[in-house]
Amino acid sequence: MKKAPLILNLIAGITLIKPASACTNYLVTKSASTDGSTFISYAADSHIRYGELYFKPRAKWPAGSMVTIYDRGTNKPLGQITQFSETYQVIGFMNEYQVAIGETTFGGIEELMDTTAIIDYGSLMFLALQRAKTAREAIKVMVGLVEQYGYASSGESFSIGDPNEVWILEMIAKKTNLKYDKKLKGNINIDRGAIWVAVRIPDGYISAHANQARIQQFPLENLKTSISSKNLHLINNPDINVIYSYDVIDYARKHGYYNGVDTEFNFSNAYNPITFDGARFCEARVWAFFNHAADDMDKFWDYAKGENLKNRMPLYIKPNRKLSVLDLMSFKRDHLEGTELDMSKDVGAGPHGLPYRWRPLTWSVNGENYFHERVTATQQTGFSFIAQMRSWLPAPIGGIFWFGVDDAASTVYVPIYCGINRVPESYAEGNGDMLTYSPTSAFWVFNRVAHFAYLRYDLIIKDINKIQNELETKFIAYTPAVDAAALKLYETNPELATEFLTDYSINMANATVQRWNDLSNYLLVKYIDGNVKREKDGKFLRNPWGFSIDPSQPGYKKEWLETIVKETGDKFKEPQ
Repeated sequence: MKKAPLILNLIAGITLIKPASACTNYLVTKSASTDGSTFISYAADSHIRYGELYFKPRAKWPAGSMVTIYDRGTNKPLGQITQFSETYQVIGFMNEYQVAIGETTFGGIEELMDTTAIIDYGSLMFLALQRAKTAREAIKVMVGLVEQYGYASSGESFSIGDPNEVWILEMIAKKTNLKYDKKLKGNINIDRGAIWVAVRIPDGYISAHANQARIQQFPLENLKTSISSKNLHLINNPDINVIYSYDVIDYARKHGYYNGVDTEFNFSNAYNPITFDGARFCEARVWAFFNHAADDMDKFWDYAKGENLKNRMPLYIKPNRKLSVLDLMSFKRDHLEGTELDMSKDVGAGPHGLPYRWRPLTWSVNGENYFHERVTATQQTGFSFIAQMRSWLPAPIGGIFWFGVDDAASTVYVPIYCGINRVPESYAEGNGDMLTYSPTSAFWVFNRVAHFAYLRYDLIIKDINKIQNELETKFIAYTPAVDAAALKLYETNPELATEFLTDYSINMANATVQRWNDLSNYLLVKYIDGNVKREKDGKFLRNPWGFSIDPSQPGYKKEWLETIVKETGDKFKEPQ
């Protein structure tokens, strides 16, 4: 096996922060979807992130109100900022106007951290959702906040979408540069702010990001299709496709990250240079998404494997067909099946073809460094979503936040309409946490099933997929009828339409959790002690006197038995 480099790399003498390869985002434009929806998808992959559905109702605030900012990774208070007079309702990461935001952390150059800043990446997302009616407004809010309060996180890629457009915004902090301020009688950071570039994904195309900066070269300001932050007042011009901080190139040149001409500037090369781990652990997940939707991704396979870092993938591609919400659900469950990196095919998969490896991601044996693959579907996902935004419907009906907790491969995405006025208790904040078990929590119910599946994956995942497909297909089939009924109510009584959508979303969510509870019990009965109960038409078989008939004992695959023999020789060989 090829030796893996350390997660922290030295590129041209500059230390890079490489995140723990967490989170994967997909972006789909209107003309690239089957029905004219836009999509933003996000998997919150973290070993400490609890799966729950955030809910912030619309509110009006008295003058002088402040909002406390908490670091999303630690919950540490960072400071307070002025509250807007009115904030919009947010469910998960979608607001009542169908604006949705996702993220992945790329880290970037280590010295680019602002120790005086109080706005972290999570706060940027929630504040923008509470203050913006369009994706462009969200970008304006986000860059305005970091300009005023500084950016308290490392490099980040944001997916930002509304019913008409999807954007990718990549941002990294300016490093702390303190100077004493006589008026304030203290040190201030005179370089407060961030370096950033935002690109609109062209209609008919798709994009993705997964912990590696993906914006490379971009057109410089011409006031027609691209602008710098000095002309941010032009952001609502529909012809503007690229927006960037006015000093994105000068700052890189000043600090030695770039020394070429402006027209050849590459954001990723300057602020997050590609490395082996950036390609293999991060860009391989982008490749997997693109490969599901395009015919010519083989040409970038050497890059995805980290073998040819000059052969970089484009920021966006044109898919070979239009994509549906069901497609995106499927793509979120990818383990690099069908490629040479499929983890279910090597000895690490064990006897039951488990496509997961427990952390740490990198490890050493006899002084040699090795690694496990980092794929899209992973055990440490707290929650994931597919935000569907539809321009032809009123906003409360048009936005569906398809939400799932735990591992995307074994979750069920339930439809949560963005206009509802409360969330299901089984998914609500405060119903358990990462250190507190709750029997009514969707997160714990789904984790119980997933952990059981990891024991005999090749057998149990089939039972999970059957119910998973049944529920998600049903929800998608219901959607047109639910839309029509809600629209009919909305025309005469918007409040009643809201209550209808709330009841529907809660009922589907609660029914899903109950079904998963039932599935947990079924799996325990069926697979107890390594046996497999015999069944017919969904019922376990009994003999004429009511006893269980003998279960089947599938044992191990031939390949695994051969591995045992190879490792143990004649230890278990029967004597002749």
